[in-house]
Amino acid sequence: GGDHTITYPILQAMAEKHGPVGLVHVDAHTDTGDRALGEKIYHGTPFRRCVEEGLLDCSRVVQIGIRGSSYDPDPYKYCRDQGFRVVPAEECWRNSLVPLMREVRKQMGDKPVYLSFDIDGVDPAYAPGTGTPEIAGLTPAQALEIIRGCKGLNIVGCDLVEVAPMYDVSGNTALLGANLLFEMLCVLPRVKTM
Repeated sequence: GGDHTITYPILQAMAEKHGPVGLVHVDAHTDTGDRALGEKIYHGTPFRRCVEEGLLDCSRVVQIGIRGSSYDPDPYKYCRDQGFRVVPAEECWRNSLVPLMREVRKQMGDKPVYLSFDIDGVDPAYAPGTGTPEIAGLTPAQALEIIRGCKGLNIVGCDLVEVAPMYDVSGNTALLGANLLFEMLCVLPRVKTM
């Protein structure tokens, strides 16, 4: 629950304790905008604010499932300029993400990592209960591959945001969100699973 604005103060606290952290960010949007309606802090800007404050180890940031319309002919330029790895949704279509996550684990190394999952990273066919749905997203199976692929990383925190159950009368979005959060808890360091 909550929108992606909540990740900004969480990462401030994480960086205060651990220094700049790596980030595995699953989303339809990069959330690196500068402003909306004159405001610098809203759910589309948290990662730009984090870059500006030095909260992220930009060489260890990966954004997965990015897609959707844009006002810019090169919408991922800011992210690439910071050193982020951007994995657009179309690179994920019809593919297992297990190989990608092997690469991500190497990229993250053993330093602190934060996992942030926006439910709109998943296609609205599976998760319509969100405020900014974008077609052609990840499947629930791919979401599990990403989260399970984080096992073994030095995860210092995680979140799942943008679930809006009132937009999904079926309840599927809330069910998916709850299950993804459970999976996140299972990949935290020192958690023993069967």
